Amino acid sequence: MISIDTVYQRVLALANKEQRGYITPLEFNLLANQAQQLIFEQYFYDLDEAKKLDTDTTSVSDMVELIESKLATFTSLAQVNNGTQYPTEINDVVTGNPIPVYRTGRIFVLVGGNVIGSASNYEAKLVDVNESRNYLDSRFHRAGLRKNPIYVRSNSAGGDIEVYNHNGVLDQDVTCEVIVRPVKAEWGYDVINERALYNASRSTLFELHESEETELVQKILVLAGITINKPDLAQTAVQLETLKIQQEKQ
Repeated sequence: MISIDTVYQRVLALANKEQRGYITPLEFNLLANQAQQLIFEQYFYDLDEAKKLDTDTTSVSDMVELIESKLATFTSLAQVNNGTQYPTEINDVVTGNPIPVYRTGRIFVLVGGNVIGSASNYEAKLVDVNESRNYLDSRFHRAGLRKNPIYVRSNSAGGDIEVYNHNGVLDQDVTCEVIVRPVKAEWGYDVINERALYNASRSTLFELHESEETELVQKILVLAGITINKPDLAQTAVQLETLKIQQEKQ
C-alpha cells in the first residue's frame, strides 16, 4: 500500500502551484488512478520481457521475481466453472463484494484433495489439439497426465478451455490464476475555511507495491503537465522517469 496523501503532497510540491498551476483534489484523483493503471499494465509487458531474457544470472531472475511479487497482491486462485469456463468475477476477501476478473493465468488440477493451493495442486500445460490427442491415445503418456495435466483452448460454445488428466476430460477440481485491477484510489478531504484538508477515513490508498511511490509521482506529474498545459512540468517528470529507467538497467 502507498499513502495517497504522501503522493499528493509530493506532486503539489514538485508542481510548484505558484508558478506551474494548482492541481485540485478532483484532478489529482483522476490523474492518480490513470497513473496507477499505467504502472499496473506495464507489469505484464515487463514480466514478459524479463522471462524472455531469463538466464541463470541472479540479476535477471530477481527481476522476474520482483515483478511477480508486485502482481501477487492482485493475484489469487479461483474455480474454473465446470472445468471449462473461466470465472468472470471473484469475491473480495475483505468486503465480500464481487470484483471483475481482469486476466487469467496458469491452470491447476487438484489431485487427491479439494483444497486450493494444496500440495496436490498440479499445473496444467497448454498444448494444441493434435498434441493432446497424442497424449490421450498413448497409454504410457496418458498415465503421466496424473501429475502433468494438459489443457487446450476450447472451440465449444460457452467454453474457454478443456482440461485433461489420466482419467480424461475434467469437469471439476480445476482452478486458475485470476488477476484483478487495483481498486480506485481516492484522496478524500473535507473543505474547511475554503481549503481542502485530507481526511484519511474517506480516502483509499494505492494498492501498488510501495516501491512504486516515486513512479506514481512522476507519472502523475507527466499527466498533470498535459492537463494544466505546462509542458515544462511534463518534461521534468519525463527526465526523472528516464533517469530511473537508466538506473534500473545498470
